[in-house]
Amino acid sequence: MPEKNFYNRVLLKISGEGMCPEGGFGIEAHELETIARQCVEVAKTGVQLAIVVGGGNFIRGATFAEDGHIPRDTADYMGMLATVINSLALQETMEALGQPTRVCSAISVYSVCEPYIRRRVIRHLEKGRVVILAAGTGNPRFTTDTCAVLRSIEIRADVVLKATKVDGIYDSDPKKNASAKKYETVSYEEVLSKQLRVMDLTAITLARENNMPLVVFNLKKQGNLTRVLAGEDVGTKINP
Repeated sequence: MPEKNFYNRVLLKISGEGMCPEGGFGIEAHELETIARQCVEVAKTGVQLAIVVGGGNFIRGATFAEDGHIPRDTADYMGMLATVINSLALQETMEALGQPTRVCSAISVYSVCEPYIRRRVIRHLEKGRVVILAAGTGNPRFTTDTCAVLRSIEIRADVVLKATKVDGIYDSDPKKNASAKKYETVSYEEVLSKQLRVMDLTAITLARENNMPLVVFNLKKQGNLTRVLAGEDVGTKINP
């Protein structure tokens, strides 16, 4: 473990698909525990860790609405509930590993988690608890990526860490193009002008306007999260 972390307070964005093998559905115990162990390892070093989890392993609101007869807003709320399921699973796994954790939801689910209150979240972080931020922004038509950037600004995080299934940002899909070029660093202007698919436009614009740095990396590779927090060149860094 590093003697000193490069960041003090971070917002980690994990996709719902990270909870199961690629192409799978729902939550797979091994994948969940792999993520949880890395987060616990980092929290034990003193890093204040907030996490936003997606819900795509259960449902994607926009796609679900397009394919069926359910209105987009309702489908998005269903997606928010999926993020609550993932957040509770991650919380219980982390606490079983000895790490105090709280789930704070942007929609009211009082029986299983706390409401999102910015000052309360910051206090939890200061007390060494990992905080999992569920239900996105609480509003339909906003992605969990946008939520991650928004919450990072609200809690005054040092950086947004976006965990993906690839090891950074490429100029094309590396799974389809063996000659795809990986960016070590890139600016938000380049992300927008080259239409690099990292996050949706709202999230990217919000991060750029608030000078929030972002690192895109592969969480599935053991030790990557620790290396990112140590300031090592892992993945791709987007600079304000």
